[in-house]
Amino acid sequence: MQACNGYSLICVPLYDTLGAGAVDYIIDHAEIDVVFIQDKKIKEILSPNCKSAKRLKALVAFTLATREQIKEADEIGMKVYSWNDFLKVGKVNPSQPCPPKENDICTIMYTSGTSGKPKGVILTHESHALYVKGVNLFMDQFDDKMTTDDVFLSFLPLAHILDRMIEEYFFHKGASIGYYHGDLNALRDDIQELKPTLLVGVPRVYERIYEGILKAIAELRPLRRVIFNVLYNRKLASMKSGYSHKTASPFADMLAFRKVKARLGGRLRLLISGGAPLSTEIEEFLRVTTCAYFIQGYGLTETLGPSTVCYIDDMALVGSVGVPATYTEIRLEEVPEMGYDPLGVPSRGEICIRGKSLFAGYYKNPELTNEAIVDGWFHTGDIGEMSPDGILKVIDRKKNIFKLSQGEYVAVEYLEKVYGFPPLVEDIWVYGDSFRSNLVAVVNPHEENTMKWAESNGYKGSFSEICKLEGLKEYILKELAAVAQKNKLRGFEYIKGIVLDHIPFDIERDLVTATMKKRRNNMLKYYQSEIDTVYKKLETQKNAAKAK
Repeated sequence: MQACNGYSLICVPLYDTLGAGAVDYIIDHAEIDVVFIQDKKIKEILSPNCKSAKRLKALVAFTLATREQIKEADEIGMKVYSWNDFLKVGKVNPSQPCPPKENDICTIMYTSGTSGKPKGVILTHESHALYVKGVNLFMDQFDDKMTTDDVFLSFLPLAHILDRMIEEYFFHKGASIGYYHGDLNALRDDIQELKPTLLVGVPRVYERIYEGILKAIAELRPLRRVIFNVLYNRKLASMKSGYSHKTASPFADMLAFRKVKARLGGRLRLLISGGAPLSTEIEEFLRVTTCAYFIQGYGLTETLGPSTVCYIDDMALVGSVGVPATYTEIRLEEVPEMGYDPLGVPSRGEICIRGKSLFAGYYKNPELTNEAIVDGWFHTGDIGEMSPDGILKVIDRKKNIFKLSQGEYVAVEYLEKVYGFPPLVEDIWVYGDSFRSNLVAVVNPHEENTMKWAESNGYKGSFSEICKLEGLKEYILKELAAVAQKNKLRGFEYIKGIVLDHIPFDIERDLVTATMKKRRNNMLKYYQSEIDTVYKKLETQKNAAKAK
């Protein structure tokens, strides 16, 4: 990537986590000539499904390609190099660097869109440089300075803008980057081995860390649990009254929280969450217990990552994504069909962004570019709420609304956030359409809590078997109804039927993006038959009730 920058070559991240067929589409759409590739992925490029492979001039394997693969590539006019052979070519044919101009394209980064084909986001060298300069200006405000001893653990794909821009900044500062070994379930082992000072993740990662800490607390003796809770509440109160995390309660850190810090490698100084909103409860908990700074931010591929960022040790920003970052302006625009008004109280509307670190447009798609950027403002499609002092919260998604048959609009992301609270719910996808009057949902039950429920209710069997029980469905439906009542949801926002899937929504089935955002169209295709069955059952119940 950095070599491409030095020679004015355009670098395109190519990840199969962008969805089925995305690799084939991107190679063709971006007119790629050379692909650098992991050895076990070569078969995907050479498969009959990757029709655009014929346009490639060369394939460079980071290790070695097999003789069969070299022969197969040769048949379609493609040269295959091992990494060492590729280096030899460079030594035999040396050339001087060719520095880029500021408005030259640095990267075409394809977004893991939740629907349709990936969009090629054009990012220039100037926007990259201004991002780095902006972070430098932001960091100058704080006493804690970044040094060459800092270590970043990278486990998000490099095709994800947040990881990419963190790495750009670390290279600029001369600090170190460690890459996880490829298994998110074993991330804790990588953390213990590398002992990073910076961890950047999406909310699901921090939810797992939170659940792991809670599990460890639950296994403590009763007296120790009481002591932990007392120390936690004392430190939280001190932080809310204005103390920094370092000075809020050194005694509590030494007695209880140093063990949490040790579980995270022992050297963490900063944790950053992005990609989606994180719950206030988890953010507060991690700010208190990790003995490190914890902040949230908000941004998109089109804005080179963080457009807003929280300030460290400012508890007033908990539950928000912070304030506009350096070189960034933000405003809210009215969305009347959803009832969002920037001039109302609270101020709500579509988040629009303007600034120097903004994309140059969508590759080969001027219509979409003109639709997204109006008068210099990029329309994100996200709905924000802004406080009088400029603190932003992301509360909804403009496009994730649908109308039920009775004409009522449903903001589905908000409902999924509300319905995600019951202990037995690991994840939930809410569905409805304009031909029906009721909402239904697909629920991923929380394995540990579900098995506890089964045991206490006299059920035996594997997790997948328990998830087939009608009794579990009825119980979860009651839990969802209780949450709806507690949050004062309107009648049409109540979920009337559910499907249980013991397998979490995953990338392998193309149900979520690399950042765990739901691919709603794909989910509908995957669960269509089960959803139809639920609606038929609801219709039967409705007709039976009428007959009475």
